[in-house]
Amino acid sequence: MDIFIVCLAALTASALTLFSGFGMGTLLMPVFALFFPVPVAVAQTAVVHLLNNVFKATMFGRNADSGVLLRFGLPALAASFFGAWVLLSLAQAAPLFTYTLSGREFEVQPVKLTIAVLMAGFAALELWPWFQCLAFGRKYLPLGGILSGFFGGLSGHQGAMRSAFLIKSGLTKEAFIGTGVLLAVIVDLSRITVYAGLLKSADVLGNPATIVAATLAAFAGTFLGARLVKKVTIHFLQVIVSTMLLLVALGLGTGLL
Repeated sequence: MDIFIVCLAALTASALTLFSGFGMGTLLMPVFALFFPVPVAVAQTAVVHLLNNVFKATMFGRNADSGVLLRFGLPALAASFFGAWVLLSLAQAAPLFTYTLSGREFEVQPVKLTIAVLMAGFAALELWPWFQCLAFGRKYLPLGGILSGFFGGLSGHQGAMRSAFLIKSGLTKEAFIGTGVLLAVIVDLSRITVYAGLLKSADVLGNPATIVAATLAAFAGTFLGARLVKKVTIHFLQVIVSTMLLLVALGLGTGLL
């Protein structure tokens, strides 16, 4: 059942990410977090995210803008290392506090609380019309790389920031998609080097089928999304998914999950 749920999330997120504000990590990471420790869930999502982006790069990468890649990608590369390091540091920190509810004891851990706040924040941004219209000029590309890279390394939430900074960069639709895909690959490669220890954990090595199945489902989602990208209205679906993300964030932040 856990593999089925993860695969369904991977397929849906992969299809949505081509034509919506949701990045794949935004939806897939909290699903992994339902079955694995949060740092492991972030690392697993990074692997699926990377493999899926490499797949997308073979389809759209040739249209990428080299100038934007350098100005956005180099700061993103450095910032993602720092974000991933912060994640590992939080994972090793002691619980903030414990409490008892209905006879059960729950812990509020720094890493879960941090990821919960980010999940809730990015889910809210997806529904905020002002953020949907937010865009920055080309001169702010290095700043966008820093923000997108840092949050990508910390929690995997890089797509929303990246889109806000690329949308007004004078790119064609094809160049926008191709550049975004290659930038995502850069961030994924850098953060996975920091996550290496997590990927060697028993939770990952003992469940290779989950990552393999999720990756194949993501490939299928990309293939499907590429054919639905023309005209698809998904605002209602965004509301539903954002609500679910907020609920998962509440569970993580309070230690219930």
